[in-house]
Amino acid sequence: MKPYAEVIGDPIAQSKSPLIHGFWLKALGIDAEYRAAHVTTEGLADYFATRAADPAWRGCNITIPHKIAALDHVEDRGGVRDTIGAINTVIRGEDGVLVGTNTDAGGFYAPIAGLELESQHAVVIGAGGAARAILFALSRVGIGRVTVLNRNVLKAAALLARFGLKGDSVPLGSPLPPAGLVVNASALGMVGQPPLDIDLSPLPEDAVVYDAVYAPLETPLLAQARERELDTVDGLEMLVGQAALAFEMFFGAEPPRDRDDELRTLLTA
Repeated sequence: MKPYAEVIGDPIAQSKSPLIHGFWLKALGIDAEYRAAHVTTEGLADYFATRAADPAWRGCNITIPHKIAALDHVEDRGGVRDTIGAINTVIRGEDGVLVGTNTDAGGFYAPIAGLELESQHAVVIGAGGAARAILFALSRVGIGRVTVLNRNVLKAAALLARFGLKGDSVPLGSPLPPAGLVVNASALGMVGQPPLDIDLSPLPEDAVVYDAVYAPLETPLLAQARERELDTVDGLEMLVGQAALAFEMFFGAEPPRDRDDELRTLLTA
């Protein structure tokens, strides 16, 4: 049977991961597949048990809502539970054991690696699996202060403490501070989800607005940022970045990142 990897989530129809990995597999001439699998919370344990018994399965990417729960079904050899606390990738180890890891942090940071973030004030919206990876990345680059906007303020405060970050947690809908970086790490604004209602007017002119949502690609948050002529980073940047790290683990080859423009055209068609 042809080797394959896949992306799991609930919902999953919006995922662009099969297009990304399929593009790279074809470009490199690798005889393998990458699929999407709809997996519910109730079906998560059965999913991993079934895939563990399938030698053709190379691993999976994980999207909403399984990034935390999946940790209970795989080995955590890299100590992800005690650091980020969420996984977005599972691979089959050389010994056949399923191992969880996280490529979201690297995927998030790559597009903004050139920014001077040390001692800056950042805002992160959300406190789920993606937010954990983003807060982890910010803690590693010496961010000065982080404000987390979330429905559950106590959960957000706990994440700040977990990553040793200075800052505060405030309810969704609170006015933004004059931060240099704003990141939407929630599902708000995604197709089928409630909108993200936020006013960017308190931000300085050199602020960067980053939306991890990629369906739709042009979210109301990014549209508002562009109206203010702020620098923006869309969800495809993080999606492709984390996918590239996972692709190499699944298929043992580096994806052709020199063809990113061609890939973006495909993803936005």
